[in-house]
Amino acid sequence: MQDRGPERLSEVLSRLFTARGWGRQQERLRLEQAWATAAGEYSAVTRVAGFRRNVLEVEVKGAVPMQELSQFHKRKVLEQLRKALTGVTIADLRFRAAAW
Repeated sequence: MQDRGPERLSEVLSRLFTARGWGRQQERLRLEQAWATAAGEYSAVTRVAGFRRNVLEVEVKGAVPMQELSQFHKRKVLEQLRKALTGVTIADLRFRAAAW
């Protein structure tokens, strides 16, 4: 085996972040922060449930806020999320009832 000398710190940190799953945690936090900003007053009664196949799944506490979000605010919130999360493709928002 050939001695290549010291490794670059960025390479070591990259492997560490991948091994520990910290990159995914940071992306999740970034997604939740973008949602809270885009959702505005609805952020108090919603939370990010997941992100699968470019669809952001959001849990909503209460039928009225869920109806308002899905029928009146979905397009605006989706546009704000797309602007805030450059490099992330969000095709749609899916709302579901939740109680927590």
